[in-house]
Amino acid sequence: MAHETHAKTLPAELSAPSFVDGWKLRALVVGVIFSLIAAVLAFLDGSIEHVLRAWVLGLMMAFGFAVGGLAMLMVQYCTGGKWGLLIRRPLEAMSRTLPLVFVYWLVVAFEMKRLFLWAQVNDVAAALKSGLINEVQAHAIAFKRPMLNPATFVWVSLLCFAIWALYTWRLNVLGLKRDSDSPANTPRWIKKLENISGPGIVVYTLTMTAAVIYWVMSMDPTWYSSVYGLLFLVGQGYMVLAFAILVSLSLSKAEPFKTILRQTEQHDLGKFMFAFVMLNIYLGFAQFLIIWSGNLPEEIPWYLDRIRGHWGIIITLDFIFHWLIPFALLLSRDIKRNKKRLVRVCQWMIFAKAFDLFWLIEPNFKDAARNLHFSWGILEYVAVPVAMVSFWVAYFCMQLKTRPVVQTNDPHVAEILEPEHAHA
Repeated sequence: MAHETHAKTLPAELSAPSFVDGWKLRALVVGVIFSLIAAVLAFLDGSIEHVLRAWVLGLMMAFGFAVGGLAMLMVQYCTGGKWGLLIRRPLEAMSRTLPLVFVYWLVVAFEMKRLFLWAQVNDVAAALKSGLINEVQAHAIAFKRPMLNPATFVWVSLLCFAIWALYTWRLNVLGLKRDSDSPANTPRWIKKLENISGPGIVVYTLTMTAAVIYWVMSMDPTWYSSVYGLLFLVGQGYMVLAFAILVSLSLSKAEPFKTILRQTEQHDLGKFMFAFVMLNIYLGFAQFLIIWSGNLPEEIPWYLDRIRGHWGIIITLDFIFHWLIPFALLLSRDIKRNKKRLVRVCQWMIFAKAFDLFWLIEPNFKDAARNLHFSWGILEYVAVPVAMVSFWVAYFCMQLKTRPVVQTNDPHVAEILEPEHAHA
């Protein structure tokens, strides 16, 4: 039986729904509660060492969302596609949380001597003689001293933040100007944003690599990896897409996303996320396989620190949580087209990314390498990152409310408003 279909129209009100304020309030409450829990755990542990280590994990989560969101925004401008209409404004809001990430980083900069072995060493020979470092660490620190020193750490980080801030400001300003301009000028705006974003992706790759080398990789000054930055780059895409899709699906409970989020585009976003899961598996396993098969004494200790002493349990869980479960779930077409189930997958992937960062960070320290053991301090890896990410989510919600969540001057608006079966 034939039936007539009609294209939908955008609602008059394009602002974020009022329940986003509820998200912000809940995030602030969770942030305060877990901050208090972190303080109690620090008292029970009698030290703030694990607070600072867990702070790095929280920093990398917030950093991944903010700068990874900026990178994904630039990727969208370069590639186009209907998926950008759904997550562009959430990505812009993520990028505008950079000031809070900078505040988080300041704690790491002020406490670098507690976090980085190289920052504790003024004289390599004296540190070796005192037993603070061993011969392998002494050689690595001496060789990397032009890069691994407090002044360079600070100045390189500040330069990276300045570059990310410049791109964040420029892309967010142009995004609003594009909306206020005539639809006839949309092709010119697309070209302009593409020309900015293309080189921007290259700049992001370089600056992000420099940041993760300083903030995480240098915790073990003996570790060398040519793919370390790429692993974090893909990991940021993994978590950013999960969060952006989670936000889009949650916004679809009300207008305007209720109108524009079709099952077709939801399925496409799920497939895009699945691609990052597979790339994440490939890069992580490829690095492990190459280093393990090479069996070089300069390289394998990094993995031995993360496998022996009961860390094998964590790496096994990491493989299951971070790769196997998302891979198995996103193979299903039905899950990618079911909002509630896809929301659960996105939430799981964000948790799994935090779990992976724990495996990367904690074994860098002498008391934890090849020695996984319970202490009140180890629970800071739950309390501190949850508090930091909760405050970040509250700030994100504030940014999401500052502008319309749908960009009207987009060539895909008309297409995405058509009934789905029109393209079946």
